[in-house]
Amino acid sequence: MPYATAGGHRLHYEWIGPGPEEAPTLVVMHQALGCVETWGDFPARLAAATGCGALVYSRWGSGKSDPIGLDPRPPTYMEDEAWVALPDLLAATGVRQVIPVGHSDGGTIALFYAADPKPVAPLAVVSVAAHVFYDEHSRGGLAQTRVDWDESDLRARLARHHGDNTDGMYLSWTGLWLKPESLTWNVEHTLPAIVCPALVMQGSEDAHGVVGQVDAIVRGVSGPAERVIMDGVGHEPHREAPQETLRIMAGFIERARARKAAE
Repeated sequence: MPYATAGGHRLHYEWIGPGPEEAPTLVVMHQALGCVETWGDFPARLAAATGCGALVYSRWGSGKSDPIGLDPRPPTYMEDEAWVALPDLLAATGVRQVIPVGHSDGGTIALFYAADPKPVAPLAVVSVAAHVFYDEHSRGGLAQTRVDWDESDLRARLARHHGDNTDGMYLSWTGLWLKPESLTWNVEHTLPAIVCPALVMQGSEDAHGVVGQVDAIVRGVSGPAERVIMDGVGHEPHREAPQETLRIMAGFIERARARKAAE
């Protein structure tokens, strides 16, 4: 089972498909309650459809990576991931050409990386259900997960993937976002620094984010952006509509690689 030290922590990762010397690498980043395992076979299918390699990893506190404490995370934890841990991981695994692909928190991290692309400038960036501001709709979805944690089998379901990391992963995340002051969180000011092509996706029925998130990202980036709202789909397009999500992502990545080759 491969591990790399990044951002001062031991992170579990999996590599799928071609190595970094053969093709661009899709760096696949999970949602707040996810990890390597929760992606299922989607990264492998995306790698096969694009001819890219895929580096799928569990962030600090998730899956089989190093544990995190129970205290609320700092509001900069996604910037820290993008600008400290992710560059360390790319260096440790020898990535030479990168396309960040992120879902929810992972989507925001992908955008942060594209805004300050060190050490490897991205060919493109894919964000799915990312957030660049916090709103009452998102807070309502988060509050429901806390109810589910207390009253349903959510903890047991998460523990199948996170094991001993489950409590720290969940409580440190909700501990931050359920603070009233978190409602002022807004990172739209980072978007103009993104100059690579961006695919910005979200389901129309996402319980954790308004369509305005997509509009803010598309409006804010400086490079070319493709806006995709998937009708009737919720927070997890890669699970709810995998074939359509795969088609959209693969087509975008193909266009981005052709654009780069033509430069």
